[in-house]
Amino acid sequence: MNDRPAIVSIQGSEVDGDTVVTVTLSWQDEECAGEAVGPTDPTTLPRLVGEATLRAVERVAHGNIRLNLTAIATTRLGDAQVAMAQVEMEGDEGRFVGSAILDDTDSAAATVKAVLDAINRRLERIL
Repeated sequence: MNDRPAIVSIQGSEVDGDTVVTVTLSWQDEECAGEAVGPTDPTTLPRLVGEATLRAVERVAHGNIRLNLTAIATTRLGDAQVAMAQVEMEGDEGRFVGSAILDDTDSAAATVKAVLDAINRRLERIL
């Protein structure tokens, strides 16, 4: 059994001119999906993936937490491209930062991993 939620799937589609991103996570034999909707623009996709990830995590925690994505970005670090996420947990002091190496084949997965990296330690206590 995993101590932390694991990625099951990341899906994106266009509906009525908007992009809909759904991130599904598994934890303790349960799958929880989160969704985010926003403009169809490649620059907004990382934020939508991050928001969908947080909504899925809130479902994993059965609504016992509320999370806010305060920043999402990518940057070059040496010879690697890195996805970074900054997350706030309502009712908790401080912000949490996570990162993941950005793979050219799946930038959405790196974004999900960065968001989870930011909150996993705090989330383990809640779950």
